[in-house]
Amino acid sequence: MGFLTLNDIVFFIHNKCMNIDTITTQGVSTMKNNLPPFIEIYRALIATPSISATEEALDQSNESLINLLAGWFRDLGFNVEIQPVPDTRHKFNLLASTGHGAGGLLLAGHTDTVPFDDGRWTRDPFTLTEHDNKLYGLGTADMKGFFAFILDALRDVDVTTLKKPLYILATADEETSMAGARYFAETTRLRPDCAIIGEPTSLQPIRAHKGHMSNAIRIQGQSGHSSDPARGVNAIELMHDAIGRIMQLRDLLKERYHFEAFTVPYPTLNLGAIHGGDASNRICACCELHMDIRPLPGMTLNDLNGLLGEALAPGQRTLAGPPDGL
Repeated sequence: MGFLTLNDIVFFIHNKCMNIDTITTQGVSTMKNNLPPFIEIYRALIATPSISATEEALDQSNESLINLLAGWFRDLGFNVEIQPVPDTRHKFNLLASTGHGAGGLLLAGHTDTVPFDDGRWTRDPFTLTEHDNKLYGLGTADMKGFFAFILDALRDVDVTTLKKPLYILATADEETSMAGARYFAETTRLRPDCAIIGEPTSLQPIRAHKGHMSNAIRIQGQSGHSSDPARGVNAIELMHDAIGRIMQLRDLLKERYHFEAFTVPYPTLNLGAIHGGDASNRICACCELHMDIRPLPGMTLNDLNGLLGEALAPGQRTLAGPPDGL
């Protein structure tokens, strides 16, 4: 459950003018606009569901949240572009911009959240709730709150006085496929001088981060009746063997690679979802496993794919060929 302390909020607001002044010409002009108070912006963002999930039944469009942000940034005098993200379930990016010329500053974040476990929340995840000097809600820290801070920091800034362009990017599907950020990177011509990614870092500047690779392994067996196992090939049993090898790879990553600047200083590997079979009296014909690997800086996708291939190679040799989809 993500949270920011009220002290963190006060710290940010008290220092916002000093931060913004670094990209203005002279002083700060007070602007009248239609923005709600900071806490109301925060509350509205949390109240607007935008869950990303690989499972279609849980996945949600972020259109309502994008439209909410678009209206507020237009109130501040920004030009707003809303970009449909191809090959998604009705997802959108937003780019708000002001100023002209090369370079400038990009403030970037994602609009989606992970799903929530209903039985494990003691509060409504879509209601911003204050308790013990903390704000609770789905996305308070990761990372809808970032947009509330941006909007509040800019409400008293005359954007026409900026010496360089200022961009705010809000992307889709960061929690699953990275489709929004990937599409933006493929299509944009922006080359800002610097960028700030508003992920929660306890208000400490972070200059490196782990990567992300999401993989699916699909094993195709042969269906049949459970009364005669020899007439089928059980994909769940084969996946059991594959999972054992993946766990060995997880241990190898932990032993071999280290980056001490991180709280968790080694690459992580998580088995996130598994699907297979349709009845207890049938031999499972297909089993699919979804996993996520967080590599350290310097590791490449080729490195990870090579290690994964090596780990699964012995199991592949027991089949007619490699698992479908690997």
